[in-house]
Amino acid sequence: MELSFIMMEIIPVLDLMSGIAVSGKSGQRDTYQPLETVYASSPNPVEISHSLKQQGARQIYVADLDAIEKKGSNLEVVKNINYLLPVMLDCGVKDLNSFEFALNFAQKIIVATETLSSLKELHKICERFPAQRMVVSVDIKNGELFSNNLNISLDEFKKELEYLKPAEVILLDISQVGTEKGFDKNLITKFSSLKESLILGGGITAPELSEVAVLGINKVLIGSALHKGLIPLRY
Repeated sequence: MELSFIMMEIIPVLDLMSGIAVSGKSGQRDTYQPLETVYASSPNPVEISHSLKQQGARQIYVADLDAIEKKGSNLEVVKNINYLLPVMLDCGVKDLNSFEFALNFAQKIIVATETLSSLKELHKICERFPAQRMVVSVDIKNGELFSNNLNISLDEFKKELEYLKPAEVILLDISQVGTEKGFDKNLITKFSSLKESLILGGGITAPELSEVAVLGINKVLIGSALHKGLIPLRY
């Protein structure tokens, strides 16, 4: 079990809104509050990121909630974080052009089903840019694919990914974000054909880490449990 922990990479999560780090539950962004974290005395995202790096973080997942909601952006803050730690950025990419623009601010850009405009645009991005610069996020809510634009099922989107073979695929259970209630293991089984690429996110608890490792997953996104000190960055 200890070996499983050693092989597991904990990727810290930071949600940004109006220039600060925030926290909330289940994707209900209008209720998010300034983040309280054991890694800093304030919700300053650069300060938090610096502390996370000192504690051994190798990269960081950043969601620019203002950009995703089309209410502005925190991209200059993201750029400053990226100087400290390689950023895996979700900023509401919808197509090839917005993906290319985002590359100016972070090491990796997330193409999330929530905001992706079409499968055609996903194919364009995969054809144009190196796999090492992109991450596909399969956003899931109540067991179904969560998207503003894609009118397809979770199974249908999985088949697209099996064809495209992206280097990294996030399974993000939005229903569980911030709840610390655990991850739906059925999703891991459903996406077993992409297991080598998977990164899990959404409500993962400390006791689950060994179970997830046994299932062959070696990267997880941790937000609330990490910032509360319930899960350390390193084992």
